[in-house]
Amino acid sequence: MSQTGRAMNTVFDIYTIIFLALAVFIFARLRSVLGQRTGRERPPYDPYSARDSAKPAPGHDKVVSLPGRGGEQPAKHDLEVETPPAERWTGIAESGSPVAAGLDVVAEAEPDFDVGQFVSGAKSAYEMIVTAFAEGDRKTLKNLLAKDVFDGFAAAIAERESRDETMESRFVAIDKADITAVESKERIAHITVRFVSQLVTVTRNREGEVIEGSPERVTDVTDIWTFARELGARDPNWKLVATEAA
Repeated sequence: MSQTGRAMNTVFDIYTIIFLALAVFIFARLRSVLGQRTGRERPPYDPYSARDSAKPAPGHDKVVSLPGRGGEQPAKHDLEVETPPAERWTGIAESGSPVAAGLDVVAEAEPDFDVGQFVSGAKSAYEMIVTAFAEGDRKTLKNLLAKDVFDGFAAAIAERESRDETMESRFVAIDKADITAVESKERIAHITVRFVSQLVTVTRNREGEVIEGSPERVTDVTDIWTFARELGARDPNWKLVATEAA
């Protein structure tokens, strides 16, 4: 082999060695970066993992279960326990009585009906109406009475005023307010309440002399009043539609 040929082979061998060394170095660097696991790598993205990560940890007392999109309902023990119909009117009406049946009809038409609140309101209305009648307060009476009842009260007030008489009524106590009848017809509910109260009532003439009642004597009074209201109406107020003295 000539000297020139040997020189070319020497140069080729040197370049071959350099390229091989460079390839080995690059491969080693890539492997050191990509080919080893450190234990801190993120797992591959799972599009279904999001719904699992949103699940609450077991036993977390701050979590409230909600119905699913598919109309799933909470477990029975998670629902508010409804009062059995037989116990709904405890303290107000005897189970199976006409009054209880009538209250059931009212509650069916208006699920938010609260009989305790009704009785409390009826007692307040009873006291307001009796006091307003004694004072001749027609404005208050007009808001609490049906038209025909108001007309009767207004006529009695006018007659009293024509004689220059004045009337005073003061409640000592309302001992009882019992529902005695409940009827519903054509969406109009009628609830009758029997009031037993202690009242001081006195009527004076134009000279201030007592002509009826006594300013010191407490009288036991029993009245039977009926209140009515259209079921489902926006106006929540019941109005007095009938009165009767027992």
